[in-house]
Parts: sequence; C-alpha cells; structure tokens
Amino acid sequence: MKKLLLLMMVAVVTVACQKKQETTMDYVKVENGHFMRAGKPYYYVGTNFWYGAILGSEGQGGDRTRLGRELDEMKRMGIDNLRILVGSDGERGVKTKVEPTLQVSPGVYNDTILAGLDYLLMEMGKRDMVAVLYLNNSWEWSGGYGFYLEHAGEGKQPRPDDVGYPAFMNAMAKYATNEKAHQLFYDYVRFIISRTNRYTGLKYTDDPAIMSWQIGNEPRAFSKEALPAFEKWLAEASALIRSLDKNHLISVGSEGSWGCENDLSSWTRICADKNIDYCNVHLWPYNWGWAKPDSLIEHLPRACENTKAYIDQHLAVCDSLNKPLVMEEFGYPRDGFQFALHTPTKGRDGYYKYVFSLVADNAENGGKFAGCNFWGWGGFAEPKHEQWQVGDPYTNDPAQEAQGLNSVFASDTTTLDVIRTQVERMSQVK
Repeated sequence: MKKLLLLMMVAVVTVACQKKQETTMDYVKVENGHFMRAGKPYYYVGTNFWYGAILGSEGQGGDRTRLGRELDEMKRMGIDNLRILVGSDGERGVKTKVEPTLQVSPGVYNDTILAGLDYLLMEMGKRDMVAVLYLNNSWEWSGGYGFYLEHAGEGKQPRPDDVGYPAFMNAMAKYATNEKAHQLFYDYVRFIISRTNRYTGLKYTDDPAIMSWQIGNEPRAFSKEALPAFEKWLAEASALIRSLDKNHLISVGSEGSWGCENDLSSWTRICADKNIDYCNVHLWPYNWGWAKPDSLIEHLPRACENTKAYIDQHLAVCDSLNKPLVMEEFGYPRDGFQFALHTPTKGRDGYYKYVFSLVADNAENGGKFAGCNFWGWGGFAEPKHEQWQVGDPYTNDPAQEAQGLNSVFASDTTTLDVIRTQVERMSQVK
C-alpha cells in the first residue's frame, strides 16, 4: 500500500513538472537581441486593446460576448499581441477618464475588473494570444500619476480639460520625485503580479498568455530637471517586477526620446537597465505637429520622413544594446479629421503602409525591429457620441479623445487589408 501511494505521488509530481515545463516553453523570451517563442523567432503585428479587462468583466461596461467576438476576429486576422491596461485608478464620474476604475483608492480594488482581467487572459490563452500589460499611466485618462500624487498628500490634481496640458504636465512633474507616490504604486504592482487567475488556477507569474509587464503607458519625467529621479524610479520599478516574476519580460512603455524630454541619452540609460528586456517607441504625427487636421494627406510625406528619422535614431540604440525594438503605439486620424464610422482613411492607410514597411524591411534583414502594435482596435464598436459617455461602447479612443479619432473598426476594410498584408509578411520572417 505504501509503495502504491509512493508511486502515485511520484506520478503526480512528474505530471506537474511536465506541465510546468510545457508552460515555460511558451513564454516569449529575448535571445541575442530577438524575441523567441516556443523555440522559434517571434515577429508580430499587434494592436492596442486597452479596454480588454473591462469587456471581460460582468459589471459595468462588461460584455463577454463582444470580447469573444473581438478576440476571434483579431486572431482570424493574425493579430496575436495585445497591449492592455490592467486597470484605471480613482473615483468614477470624472469627465475624460476611463471607468469603471479598478483601484478605487490605494489598496481598495474593484473585484469585477480583476475578474475581467482573469477572464481576458483565460480567453487569450485559449487562442494562443499574448498580452502586454501596463500598470501605470502618466496621463489623466486612467488616473495614473495624478491618482498616486493625490493619495501621497499633494492634493487634488488638475485635469488638462480644465487647465490645459502645459499646466497639467507641470503638475505631473512632481511624480518623479515623490517617494510616497512610488510606494503606493509598488504596493499595487505587488498585488497585481502576485495574483492567481480564478478561472485557470494559474499564477500570473506562470501564465504564458502574458508576454510582458510594462511599467506604464508613456511614462514621462515632464521636466528635464526630473530626469535623474525619473530614471531612478523606472529602475526601481523594473527591479521590483523582476523580483516578483522571473518568467516574463519587462518593458517600460516609453515613447522614446520624446518621452524623455527629447533626451536620447536618458532613453538609452533607461533601456540599458539589466531588468529591461526590450525597448519601445510611440509615434503620433498629428499629436507631435507633423501633420495638421486640415491637411492630413498633404502632410503624409513629412510625417513619414520624420517617422523614419525617429525610428532610425532609436534602432541605432537598440543595436548597441542588443535588444529588440517594438513600435507599440502609432496612429493617424481619419481623412478630414472626421470621426464617424465609414469615413475615409486614405491618409491612415498610407501611414500604416509606411510604418509596416519600415518594420518588415528591418526584420527581414536581421535587425532589431521585432514588432508593432497599431493604435488601436475599435473592432465592432459603434460610437454613440463624439465624447465618450458612461454606457457607450468602448472604442480604442480613451475618454479624453474623440471616439473614432484613431480607432480601427471592423468596417475599415482598406485599413484591415493593409494590416493583413503586413501580418502575412511578418509571419514569413525567420
């Protein structure tokens, strides 16, 4: 009897080890400056799907039927890499901010959103898709810096809608040096990364549906004087994440030098950190003044020229660091700066084609440009109002932006054709 019991115990341990080994094989890794997955090079066309955890919930904003439909459509197109917000912070009912929120106050969590994130990761795992999960945000649309500053004793923080972006950014510059705000964020990081998925039973640290933990969405110092403290915070955050999770990649979520007060050396130091596995850039020709609302198509050549220069500059850094580069946000408004469904996207299609060609050309030649996530997937949503209101379907345009500004919808057939062509091309890169 004892011998039988011992054999049964050995069998259980063996199966568990085999399962662990099989899971580990599926993690996305970086080897010699390139992504690898299941022993093969991993090049990808992904998208931004920040609202995925909200759709996965059964509370306010939840729509699991739509979530399944969106994931199926993206998978059908070959889009398997989704960049997702873990959750927004702070009170509800604030104009221009995502809701429902996940972290109502420090350490107080909305369990419906946690369930939504669990459900989303389960469904992505079923479809062999991977998530880049970002944990913070420098911008107001999900709480982010402002939330932590308020609870660190800095008082009510301004919103750009009220005071304008220069005054907002000046206020957010306090975050880089606010140790109490950092500690509140670190508590949140520990809570999220140490969780176990209620549907799969997998610890987050063991889940191959997660590709990368990302410190934030476009983290910025917001002043040159704050850059040293900003770099210190990012180094501390990445070290904390690494101490909690040895399996997954870590990234910053940076725009590149643009997000480092145009100091490329600062971005280089941030990316060189031993705990940062790969580098990110974002590109926004309209937001950065390279294209104007009344002449988006006319300014497309200038936007493309500036885009190439920006990417080349950052690729040179990645070559020196031997780390992959991902262009994880880029977008271009609809023609005529229109927002409604079925309006033309000639300028956007042209910009996507150009960006995709830069990614694929470099990848095919063995370079460090490994992937891109366009902004972003609006899928089957049908916007109800130009300004998002509670109860409206989620597009990929956050609440502070016009709904339809940068989202790619299932009805945008010409843009989807451009994306499919790139998916096919990247799938051939060896």
